[in-house]
Parts: sequence; C-alpha cells; structure tokens
Amino acid sequence: MEPPVVIFDYDPMWPTLFRDEMARILAVIRRHVVGLEHIGSTAVTGLAAKATIDLLVGVRQLDDGRECIAPLAGIGYEYIPEYEREIPDRRYFHKGPPVMRTFHLHMVEHGGDFWRRHLRFRDHLRTHPAAAREYERLKRELAATHGADREGYTDGKAAFVAAILAKASDASPASRRNSGRASRPRAGPPTRGARARP
Repeated sequence: MEPPVVIFDYDPMWPTLFRDEMARILAVIRRHVVGLEHIGSTAVTGLAAKATIDLLVGVRQLDDGRECIAPLAGIGYEYIPEYEREIPDRRYFHKGPPVMRTFHLHMVEHGGDFWRRHLRFRDHLRTHPAAAREYERLKRELAATHGADREGYTDGKAAFVAAILAKASDASPASRRNSGRASRPRAGPPTRGARARP
C-alpha cells in the first residue's frame, strides 16, 4: 500500500541536500551533464513540500541516459523505465526507501520542453510569493483529501500548474540562461515519479 502524501513545512536544509546530491551525481556522470537544476517545491524558499528533492538533469540527447544507468545505480538510484510510457521525453530515477523517496532525478534533453516548463514554473513561484502561498494551501488540502491516492493528489494540482505556466514566460531568468547552453548548478514542477507536473 502506498504511504499517504505528507506535506512538510519548508526546511532550510533542502538546498544543502540538493547541492550535496548534485556533487555525488556529477562525480559519476559529469561528462554527460549539460545542466543540473533544483526543481519542485523544495526549490522554492519558504514553500511547504513533500520532503523529496527533485533534480532536473539536462543532457545533450536522451540516448545519453543509457550510459548513466549503471553509474547512478552505484550511488543508490533506481531507473524506472515503465514511466516512459507516459512521459517518453524523460528518463526517471529515484533514490531512498519506498515509504519516502529522498531524491527524484528527471533526466531530459537540455533546453527541451520538459526542461523549460519546469524552470518556468519554479521561477514563477520563486518570484511570486502569493502564488507560492496559494500553491501551498492547495497541496495541503489535496494531501488531506486524497491521503495515499497520489494520482488524485497530482491530478488535483493540474489546473493550478497549467494556470501558472500560462502566466509564466520563457523570459524568466533561468529559461533565458538555459535555453541553449550549460546551466550553472542552482539550489533552491511539482513532480512525482510517474506523472511529473508541470
């Protein structure tokens, strides 16, 4: 049985956990990585979240992901290929116990739609505190309503995510920086394993 969705108050250690994990990832697959970003709610200062760090790893081409599976397994990541039926432009890995994954790793083509969309969503929440507070309220309500129904929880966020992406623009700082060149690693869309949002 799936554990219930639990939303934790913001933890100022989350950016440090991201940076430490980024170093471990780069130590084993650096030659394939064009950009690496902290995404999801843990990347937004002050925002309550599930205590799982989401990492967005940009590669030159998705086929590079095949060469990353074994090195990432060596530092604790499990590759989940079945999720590609729903999101074919992403290679998904997770780390940590099933009751609460500690890290989700989303490997995509750098500068592609998945990459830009998640950075736009993150950057909008970082620069619009009222939207971040509204998102937090929604997540707490959905967690209380759906319990262990993670699909229902994720689906419940879809309209909010779509509305934010409609407001956000490719003119956001990270989107401009990362549209066609390597991004500098950054610490702190809405994502879960199989059904990443945005």
